Amino acid sequence: MTEYLSIGTNRLAYDLHGDGPLVVLAHGMGDSRRSYRFVAPALAAAGYRVANLDIRGCGGSSTGWEGYSRTDIAGDLVALVRHLGGPAVLMGQSISGGAATIAAADAPGLIAGAVEIAPFTRKQSMDFGGLLRNKRYRASSIQLLLTMLRGSVPNWLNYLDIAIPVKPADWAAERAHIAATMREPERMKVLQAMMKTAPADAGARLADVRSPVLVIQGSADPDWADPRAEGERIVADLPSGLGTLAVIDGAGHYPHAQTPGELLALTLPFLSRVLGAPEKSHNA
Repeated sequence: MTEYLSIGTNRLAYDLHGDGPLVVLAHGMGDSRRSYRFVAPALAAAGYRVANLDIRGCGGSSTGWEGYSRTDIAGDLVALVRHLGGPAVLMGQSISGGAATIAAADAPGLIAGAVEIAPFTRKQSMDFGGLLRNKRYRASSIQLLLTMLRGSVPNWLNYLDIAIPVKPADWAAERAHIAATMREPERMKVLQAMMKTAPADAGARLADVRSPVLVIQGSADPDWADPRAEGERIVADLPSGLGTLAVIDGAGHYPHAQTPGELLALTLPFLSRVLGAPEKSHNA
């Protein structure tokens, strides 16, 4: 059942499953909490209390927010953890990976750790050499630019087809759902607004993080010419010893949907280390 958290005149939609230490899931732009449809049940079954959030402007959450930056989303994440009772580990993908960094820096007593999946957490610059060398990076960059400029649903779907190189079994239905959602003018405006934000606010806070961070990249992520190198830069900008990088071979920008088993194999040991082993794991 969908639950709601009111923030001012707006509200955030989320669902809550399981008992145990709290894990909050936050998806990327142009998406919804459905993107964690394989991961959320598995985490709940492993003994965690899982809050799966529609970030502001997306899914069942309201539109019409004043801002859609990583700093704005970070404030929502901290508010949700306070509402549910922390501490929590944040699992954020893409724009929400950067938001998780800011939340961890802002609320170290509430945020015990962060899993950043394909995160935009650092100031970006166009890799012109990568555009020449990497066809996937070049193609996705074009589709993202056209989506931002035109508000084009077909361009967004073209990007997703590149960003998920091996499709999950339910992809046809999920793609149709995303298409229908993004045809709503307000939802597309939110996507365009998020695309126009820069991750410099998150990059500026990496040095302030005090809790462990697991960065997960896909080797075939088309958002960077070299996804591993981007992950290494994030870890290098964190305080020494806090960051760990893992790369899932063949995964694109959505490992939680494309390769959920591999992602869980990386995430569960991290959660156990940071939050403690849940009771159900002792009984397994």
